[in-house]
Amino acid sequence: SKLTNVLHELRLVDDLGEGNTKWKRIYNSLAHSQNLSGNGSMVLKLTECLFQPVRFSEQRVYEDYRASLNEKLSYCGYQLNRKGKIEEIKKAETVDEAKQRASDLNYELSRRGVHYKVLSFCKEELLQDNYFHCVLEASKSIAESVRDKTGLQDDGVKLFDVVFSTSSPFLAINTLQTETEKSEQKGFLNFLKGVMGLFRNVAAHAPKIHWAINRNDALDSLTIISYVHRRLDDSYVVKRVP
Repeated sequence: SKLTNVLHELRLVDDLGEGNTKWKRIYNSLAHSQNLSGNGSMVLKLTECLFQPVRFSEQRVYEDYRASLNEKLSYCGYQLNRKGKIEEIKKAETVDEAKQRASDLNYELSRRGVHYKVLSFCKEELLQDNYFHCVLEASKSIAESVRDKTGLQDDGVKLFDVVFSTSSPFLAINTLQTETEKSEQKGFLNFLKGVMGLFRNVAAHAPKIHWAINRNDALDSLTIISYVHRRLDDSYVVKRVP
C-alpha cells in the first residue's frame, strides 16, 4: 500500500498486472515515464520520495540504506544527502572510490576532521564499516608515528616510557621547564598507555565477538586516536647529549 501511494503521489502509472512484484511495478512505472519524457529525471524524484528521512523510524536504519544507495548513485554522479535530497557529485571511477564515498563511518570521520593517519591506517576497514578492526588498525598508527619521529624500534608501553620520560625524553609536548609542564608530559604518557591498553591490546587479544563495539564507540575511539596524533605532530624532538 505504501508503494501504491508513492507511485500515485508522483502520478506514475502503477502496473498491477498479475505476477508483478514490487520491483517490476517500479521498473514498469519508471520505464513508462521515461518513454514519455525522454529522460530519467523521474528515477531521481522517486528516489527522493522513497528515501525521505521521515519514512524511517531509526536513523541507523536510514543511514544503512542511504550508504548502500549512494554506492550505486556515485557511478552516475549523484548522491542522496542526509536531508534526503539528491545532489550532483563527481562521478566515481572505481569500486573502492564508490565504497569510500558511501561509507557511513568514513563520512562521519571526515566531517569531524579526523587526522589523516587514522584514516590511512584503516582504509580497507572503513570501506566495510568494520568497527572492530578500524579501531585495532588505527591504534597501531600511534606507535608507528612515535617510531618514525624518534627512530626507535620498540613498541607499546616500553616505547612510550622511553620517549616521553621527563628526565631524558626523546619527545616533549612542552618545554618541560616547570612542574606543571612535567606533569602534563607524564599525563600524556599515561594517556598513551591507556589508549594502547584499551584499544590495541584488548582488540588484538580478544575475539571480535567478545569485544562488542558499535558505530558510536568506533567514532569516539578513532577521534581519541586522532587527538593523540595531533599532539604528536605538535611535539618536538629533544636534543640529547651524546
